[in-house]
Amino acid sequence: MFQVKVPATSANLGPGFDCMGLALRLYNYIQAEESETLEIILKGTYTSNIPADETNLLWKTACRLWQKIGFQPRPLKIILESHVPPARGLGSSSTAVVGGLIIANAVAGNPLNRLQLLEIASEIEGHPDNVSPALCGGITLTVMDENKLIPRTLAKSPKFKAVVVIPDILVETEKARGILPASVSRTDVIFNASRVGLLVDAFINEEYDLLAVATQDRIHQNQRASLISGMPEALKSAVRVGAYGAALSGSGPTLIAFCPYGKEDQIAMTMKSVLQENGLPSAALTLDIDSEGAVLTEI
Repeated sequence: MFQVKVPATSANLGPGFDCMGLALRLYNYIQAEESETLEIILKGTYTSNIPADETNLLWKTACRLWQKIGFQPRPLKIILESHVPPARGLGSSSTAVVGGLIIANAVAGNPLNRLQLLEIASEIEGHPDNVSPALCGGITLTVMDENKLIPRTLAKSPKFKAVVVIPDILVETEKARGILPASVSRTDVIFNASRVGLLVDAFINEEYDLLAVATQDRIHQNQRASLISGMPEALKSAVRVGAYGAALSGSGPTLIAFCPYGKEDQIAMTMKSVLQENGLPSAALTLDIDSEGAVLTEI
């Protein structure tokens, strides 16, 4: 029997659209063992709308890996314990993809290394921003260069807390992507490129006071504000009351703030209050950054 623990993730971190992300200490757990027939058992906080048959994303991902390597598996009994909220911008689908690949690789005798798994995961997701930190942990930057990926870990254990504020709405990734324009201006490209550089420098050198500027974005956040009432005001309020910086988490609706120790509660309350004033109730979690990424255990 194998078990894998996969962390939630927050992608983009402001200007790092589709290439940057971090892992959070909030997990989905997957157990798998060989069986006579496929059986998928759902447990945990979030089980609604997750299929328990061959259409399950975790199982489909596992089958994709086996097909790539020419492996013929037996059916599996899979127990999926979900604590990462789906359709909230916290990488729920990436936990299924990464977990499915790691389980499938283990069942086949681990023929693929982590970089090869990351390449398959990025093919499935279309971009590496969530799957890279889910696999590797910490804060990651991943470059897509023709037919290869160049993953870099910028920090494993940054010295701040992450406050995630989760509005009580769903934002499907396809809808959040569909609202983005087909092209952006040269001015906005320069704006974002400069802030990505600053963001990388701030994480590597632990100069977190730079994050207020480094998390600014013109490529996707303003465009997605129409889907999340009060989002721009909530992000600004977080910085105003002491956050180093704040951003939309993935395609939303979750917001993430990078917080000095001791200020998490005030920042969470302020962001929640701003969203509530805009008619949007929310919940908040204070989380550490996960430094390990997905962890496989043989039971």
